[in-house]
Amino acid sequence: MVKKVFEKTYLLVILALLYAPIIFIIVYSFSGSSNFNFKDGFTFSSYEAIFTSDKSESLWEAVGNTFLIASVSSVCATIMGTFASIGIFALGKRVRRTVEAVNQFPIINSEIVMAVSFMIFFVTCRFAEGYARLIIAHIAFCTPYVVLSVLPKLESLDPNVYEAALDLGANPVKAMLKVIFPIISPAIMSGFVMAFTISLDDFIITQINKGAATGIDTLSTYIYSDARVQGLEPFWYAMFSIIFVLVLGIVLVANMVRLRKQKKEAKNGI
Repeated sequence: MVKKVFEKTYLLVILALLYAPIIFIIVYSFSGSSNFNFKDGFTFSSYEAIFTSDKSESLWEAVGNTFLIASVSSVCATIMGTFASIGIFALGKRVRRTVEAVNQFPIINSEIVMAVSFMIFFVTCRFAEGYARLIIAHIAFCTPYVVLSVLPKLESLDPNVYEAALDLGANPVKAMLKVIFPIISPAIMSGFVMAFTISLDDFIITQINKGAATGIDTLSTYIYSDARVQGLEPFWYAMFSIIFVLVLGIVLVANMVRLRKQKKEAKNGI
């Protein structure tokens, strides 16, 4: 009894530490103030300021850049990571372990090291400053996360499923598209969501590689440059709240799709 109470209390404390800051941001986004008070009462002025502030144009340009880079890089990373996972899965055990270890280097490595490495690479290879640099960099550091999401699903597959599709007349490409991809699609979706949120959140790699003369800003770099001058203005709390709700919605939808897929597989006895 005591053990169960302790476990539940511990879980609640951890959840509170994780989500309390986000709840505070959402609550104070309705205060219309950056001083964490409700002197003006409950108001939507912070949300209105997103569209009416003198910084709205640059803000929405940063939002557009953020979602453009995140969308393109996450789609490319998902495609590359999925096929890389299939290739790694087909390797021998010893070679596979080596490749899996190499795949984890960008994940366990310090982000500042990755950012400077990308900068040196782009300068050495004479990549023009702009979106190309950012998209390539985001694809590079998002792809390993997709591999980590898809590869365990492949390893849990019954190898006889693919062989059975070949025995029934399907060629390797058709067996891959009609049999393997539908089974691993929840893992692919999870990898895409992970890559999208990581790209959306990135600051250090983007800040160092965007180029000072390009004028390109994502939300993270724009917040940094704006907060250094005047601190966080009230509309930022509203923007943070919107981003959180949006990302939470994407994660919930992805999980609902995955659970529905699992229930369907369990019902069909797959």
